[in-house]
Amino acid sequence: MSNKFDFIVVGAGVVGLATAYKLQLKFPNKSILIIEKESEVAKHQTGRNSGVMHSGIYYKPGSYKAKNCKNGHKQLVEYCKGNNVTHDVCGKIIVATKESEISILENIFKRGIENKTEGICFLSSEELKEKEPFIKGVKAIWVPTAGIIDYVGLCKAFVKNISRTNIESKFISNCEVKEVISEKDFSILKTSKGDFITKKAIFCTGLQSDRIAKKDDLKLDVRIVGFRGDYYELTPEATHKIKNLVYPVPDPKFPFLGVHFTRMVDGSIECGPNAVFTFKREGYKRTSFSLIDTFEALSFKGTWRLFGKHWRKGIDEYKRAFSKRLFVKELKKLMPSITVNDVQPARAGVRAQAIDFEGNMVDDFKIMKHNSNIHVINAPSPAATACLAIADEIIEHVIN
Repeated sequence: MSNKFDFIVVGAGVVGLATAYKLQLKFPNKSILIIEKESEVAKHQTGRNSGVMHSGIYYKPGSYKAKNCKNGHKQLVEYCKGNNVTHDVCGKIIVATKESEISILENIFKRGIENKTEGICFLSSEELKEKEPFIKGVKAIWVPTAGIIDYVGLCKAFVKNISRTNIESKFISNCEVKEVISEKDFSILKTSKGDFITKKAIFCTGLQSDRIAKKDDLKLDVRIVGFRGDYYELTPEATHKIKNLVYPVPDPKFPFLGVHFTRMVDGSIECGPNAVFTFKREGYKRTSFSLIDTFEALSFKGTWRLFGKHWRKGIDEYKRAFSKRLFVKELKKLMPSITVNDVQPARAGVRAQAIDFEGNMVDDFKIMKHNSNIHVINAPSPAATACLAIADEIIEHVIN
């Protein structure tokens, strides 16, 4: 195999693979190398998220999130239909469980209208009961364009389509980038499987994005901090209590959407996630710890400023992380009849969140160029839904 490629994409999560797929469509005769440090695709954020196709209702009008989510959702559904990727546009409900949440709910609805989110409408408590008999709320929003998807299956489909389009394009797993040497017109990537040369490298490395940027001598004003999300799932005897997707009214001070119920593509019902600071970026147990990850996070002033602003919220999240009873208590706000016997521990994921020096969570996508390289520094939710639209944005950076 040659060590020279027209493009190299580092990171085989959904954003990286969508970008490689779109690049191959636009340049079918160009060779693309996809490098992944794990043994297979979608091992981290992509394969451990809630499996939801978001509608775009929440996001600030005019933001990258709002624009790319709507565009990406449309492209994603079309791609799934054409490539037999398991998905279901089943709709979701956002529920206000008390009167004080109604104003926030109405602001979300207003954003949805501004973002042209199709088909949204308010539900009364009685109409909510008809759609989700076990959910209790004073008012809700019905969002018919939200859905569920197999993101791992999507990633595998991208890889197949790339290899079918150009046999010169390759996917290499278990390959870690050790050093980046970038000049104006080319880059050399020194990896655990040798050196590779390219005209343009695109880094979509999620939880490692700031570290890879540092290897490329890119100066950043943010640091990636990991937030673990723990999931429970309804027991088989309790799965009948949820039909599709049910979300609470989110806390507007945070980019997380709150503990929710999600019907997965395999028919199971997940409950969660919470959001707690993690002591290991790629650690999926409550006790996971990395000295390097912890030192980097806690030696960054922005992390402490974030903690200082939101310490009460952080303590509450940590309590729920270690207490099934408290986790279920949070779920009871949406489903009063749920009991500790209705749920069982499930998986966990870690979200890569860019934080600036002032302790603010960077709420939008952040893409940066350096010489001939492009770095996706921050790609929070709804990046998976928006992956094909984000890929279009990245290709604009490639061309210009």
